[in-house]
Amino acid sequence: MNNAGTAPTERSVLRNPFVWLLAAVLFINYVDRGLVPTAAPLLQTDLNLGPAQLGVLMSAFFWSYALMQIPVGWIVERFGAHRVLAGGLVVWACATILAGFSHGYATLVALRVLLGLGESTGFPSVSKLLAGSVPAKSLGTANGIVGFAYLFGPAVGTMFGGLLMARYGWRLAFLVFGALSLTWLWPWAKVAPRQHAPAAQAAAAPTFMMILRRRALWGTGLGLFCSNYTFYFMLSWLPYYLVRVRGFATAEMAELAGAAYVVTALSALAAGFLIDRGIARGASTNFAYKSVMAVAHVGAILCMVGMAQGPKPLAIACIFAYQVVNGASSPGVYAISQILAGPSATGRWVGVQNSLGNFAGVVAPALTGFIVARTGHFTAAFLLAGAVNVFGLIGWLPMLPKLGPLAWDSPSKARGVEIGDDRRGDQAIDPE
Repeated sequence: MNNAGTAPTERSVLRNPFVWLLAAVLFINYVDRGLVPTAAPLLQTDLNLGPAQLGVLMSAFFWSYALMQIPVGWIVERFGAHRVLAGGLVVWACATILAGFSHGYATLVALRVLLGLGESTGFPSVSKLLAGSVPAKSLGTANGIVGFAYLFGPAVGTMFGGLLMARYGWRLAFLVFGALSLTWLWPWAKVAPRQHAPAAQAAAAPTFMMILRRRALWGTGLGLFCSNYTFYFMLSWLPYYLVRVRGFATAEMAELAGAAYVVTALSALAAGFLIDRGIARGASTNFAYKSVMAVAHVGAILCMVGMAQGPKPLAIACIFAYQVVNGASSPGVYAISQILAGPSATGRWVGVQNSLGNFAGVVAPALTGFIVARTGHFTAAFLLAGAVNVFGLIGWLPMLPKLGPLAWDSPSKARGVEIGDDRRGDQAIDPE
């Protein structure tokens, strides 16, 4: 998979344009998907929508996004991640632009579904490309850069999109950001490597059933679902919560929420670098990643309780504290899967993991809308968002083996073996 002149080394990953372009496409991905939550108060007024309708509108993105992750993982490994990624961007940029022309609720829901279809190409493609071109000892830094980018996306979308909406209305923001998204295609066409996997590697690739038999796959899926439930709850409803519950004006909300998302992004970048630095100085890969995931979930529980029960100053402090722990967990979410699956299986592994994990995006926004509509406040929604993190701890800790490349049988030996018949369990080769 490595191509001369394009594959990052441990020392050059921070300077490699290929890694930064992968980060840029996920930055764009999150800017575009976050425009509807940022516009939620304005959409509610303009289209006369209730909280439950807003919840459905925000979750509609995930109907196609979660569903398509598994087939996209296969398509990525069959036709080339760089091509699939470029095609997906065209689809989601066009969906964003068309949303700016929409005048009806049903049309907006349909365009959110189309947006999810295009954006479903993002993480399986990026993870496949990173796993095949970045050394394992640098995956923390590479995923930290990518995490910084996609977590910085909501900061830009909320801050600049919110300010643009406050001054010119929500439609112009969709048109501007959608058009700007298409500009990524020009540098990508020049930098993207051609994938020519050696025949030996293709023959050694595990079958899809072999991947599905791994308990570790379901552990990463459960962990991501629980991380994402809290994350998408915050991403979808934080602007509305700040305006309707805490009394911020739209411009004030944009500045506060944007600043919180900047903290998340910086935390991801720092965590990825520190994880790799810790491993280089003798910490085990297993401890470095799993300890960060544990701290992130415990911290999320405490922050959700603070936002549910605390006065305004404590709630604002908990918003920023949550962004720190959430950002710190970001490199591990995909680096752990890349380490376990290896280059030959990462596309399909991350496809399944993301399908499971992003089902939270279907549930969290819509369920929160119904809870708020029924109770008239956010307390129960925050407490539920905290409680799911208990299961996240189970996914990232006891369900995973000691981190290292999993030992795959040859596909010819594995054909005909059913789920649950792997007597070895999740054995991993210790990279250290």
